[in-house]
Amino acid sequence: METLRIDIVNPKAKKIINELADLNLISIRDEDPIKSFQKTLLKLRSKTKTISLDEITKEVEFVRTKRYGKKG
Repeated sequence: METLRIDIVNPKAKKIINELADLNLISIRDEDPIKSFQKTLLKLRSKTKTISLDEITKEVEFVRTKRYGKKG
């Protein structure tokens, strides 16, 4: 699939483009790529569970202990 960005100068051209989309010859995306990426990030972030400060601290301590060994 090839993606093109087109600036429509004449409103008649938009009618032709919509007709091509109706024939399933092309697909039209109205979204700006940056907005689309931001929407995807928000969707992914909303699916993650919230981690408490205690859980983060335990994980950091576990990794430190594993990496440096127990001191004392």
